[in-house]
Amino acid sequence: MEITEKQSRLKFFPIMMYAVVMGLSGLTITYQKAALWLNFPSIIGEVLMYITTIVFIVVSSVYIRKFSKYKTAVKSEFSHPVRINFFAAVSISMLMLSIIYKENFSLVSAVCWYGGTILHFYLTMHTVSFWINQNQQLDHSNPAWFIPIVGNVLVPIGGVGFADLGLLMYFFSVGMFFWIVLFAIILNRIIFHNQMSVKFMPTLFILIAPPAVGFIAYFKMFGVIDTFALMLFNLALFFTILVAFMYKNFIKIKFFISWWAFVFPLAAMAISAMLMYNRSKEISLLIFSYIMVSAVTVIVSIVTYQTIVHIRKKEICIQE
Repeated sequence: MEITEKQSRLKFFPIMMYAVVMGLSGLTITYQKAALWLNFPSIIGEVLMYITTIVFIVVSSVYIRKFSKYKTAVKSEFSHPVRINFFAAVSISMLMLSIIYKENFSLVSAVCWYGGTILHFYLTMHTVSFWINQNQQLDHSNPAWFIPIVGNVLVPIGGVGFADLGLLMYFFSVGMFFWIVLFAIILNRIIFHNQMSVKFMPTLFILIAPPAVGFIAYFKMFGVIDTFALMLFNLALFFTILVAFMYKNFIKIKFFISWWAFVFPLAAMAISAMLMYNRSKEISLLIFSYIMVSAVTVIVSIVTYQTIVHIRKKEICIQE
């Protein structure tokens, strides 16, 4: 049977599209916290909340249709050494939606948190089992491997009030442990082996996410900024400065959907900076917070525009 162009585009609709939801969720939470700590208008966060929810529903509905029509294509992605990591973006999107809705819609937040936590627990186990059972080539390693791990550290942020500290610490511990292990593997690959392909260069920004999200999670659980918390914040700050220092590596890259990898880690850094400012009231952290909020906003604007342009050119698979 001949496959039409629209059917083909549905068949190859990538799981990486959930990175868009992660990016928009990060922007939404950034403006929610900016309204709380920097006196930004709250309407911005409210509008972004609904936009993010709509995008999540649209992406999910398209991917569900793909699964119903092209199960083999989905199974192929689920067993791909790189794409398998992006399935965790589904559960991460749910966890981030739980954070977005927690203050004003606790029931919606609870549904998203419990669903996202259970799904992410499964995906973490499946992904780590996949790494163990299938011989992985070093060239396949890239910062996207952090995605299933970072999600574990997100669980405590939305989970305070929904689960006891012991359960939240379980996810936090798993995330922190595998962050250290995977970072050593990926740093070894980057320094001593072949460079990553161009389309994965933006995923270097994901290096910011584990310490930044870990800092927020640690504070949410214990309510203090102690030596360990400061170490996490400073590591996130280091990686933020590092990718800024390497800006020439990114400015000429052709657009790929992986560009959305810029957004979530920068949003985590922006939220961390605002949290630090809220606790310390240091003027330098206030300035840095404004810089990070601006950076996240500008980058989201750029990648949103590029995504829309490439969808209209049919260079990104969309719903038939």
